[in-house]
Amino acid sequence: MKSSEKNIRKAAILLIALGPDISSPILKLLPDNLIQKVTYEIANIDYVEPYERDMVIEEFVEMASARQYILDGGIDYAKNLLTKALGTQRAMEIMDVLNQIQQKERPFAIARKADPHQLYNLLINEHPQTVALILCYIQPDKAAIVLSQFPSELQTEVAERIGMINRTSPSIIKKIEKILEAKFSNIMDGESETIGGVKSLVDILNSVDRSTERNIIGNLETNQPDLAEIVKSNLFIFEDIVNLDRSSIQRILREVSNEDLALALKGASEKVVNVVFSNMSKRASEMLKEDIQFMGPVRLSTVEEAQFKIVGIIRRLDEVGEIIIGRGDQDTVIV
Repeated sequence: MKSSEKNIRKAAILLIALGPDISSPILKLLPDNLIQKVTYEIANIDYVEPYERDMVIEEFVEMASARQYILDGGIDYAKNLLTKALGTQRAMEIMDVLNQIQQKERPFAIARKADPHQLYNLLINEHPQTVALILCYIQPDKAAIVLSQFPSELQTEVAERIGMINRTSPSIIKKIEKILEAKFSNIMDGESETIGGVKSLVDILNSVDRSTERNIIGNLETNQPDLAEIVKSNLFIFEDIVNLDRSSIQRILREVSNEDLALALKGASEKVVNVVFSNMSKRASEMLKEDIQFMGPVRLSTVEEAQFKIVGIIRRLDEVGEIIIGRGDQDTVIV
């Protein structure tokens, strides 16, 4: 699990532990993209082990205390208190996390994310005092690259002003930051890359659950039927397994568990079932038929989940080149 995913899970667990009365006003304070991620995670958490909940709460208390220590007496004061309370190793871990958070919260985050060439184009016509202030807040190596690209006279003036900067009003910093962001967005408009489109939508739909996919496709068919047809022609769903050749199907079946295959076929069309059985040995197909027969009633969501897993396997094999899924008017090709 990636670090960002772990942090989203921790946030979800903390909000669950705090309860709805306390969590609701906290959730409202988060950015929209985080609200979506955290609420999605909350919705998908069925059970939290007590030890995991306690660890998350303990970490939250430690981080909150550390930030308060910094506000009360600065970095060194906070580090000393944490070391006495938690030991050297844990204190260092907490301070590292806080340093990362502070880096994100520091002014001119957009400048720290930009590459030196973009920054040079942005700052070359700015007042030397503004340039000096911004360079103080970005990575030293990046600031050095930008400074080296300036004419020698400007280099000297900016360097002198950096050396003379002591304190700057937060309101001035915020004003400069807003102007910088506006100018940076104008520069980025000319350097934008192509994103979105049918391929992006297909990639997303191939990763969502079956009910979400059906809902989106259904709405597209109503609102934008032409786009819906293009998307459907490029979208691989479980039923499309009938369009693959025997070698591909047999390669896929070697990756699929019997349990998932039985569940997937429980809700599949007769055509799909026949194609799958025809690519299995007689003994294996008979055993699978018995599994399906004695399975009893199964929820539709369980069937769709199994089909979703198999589609994931098919897409993975396609990505590594072991099979090639024909899309649109293309024919399926086996490597």
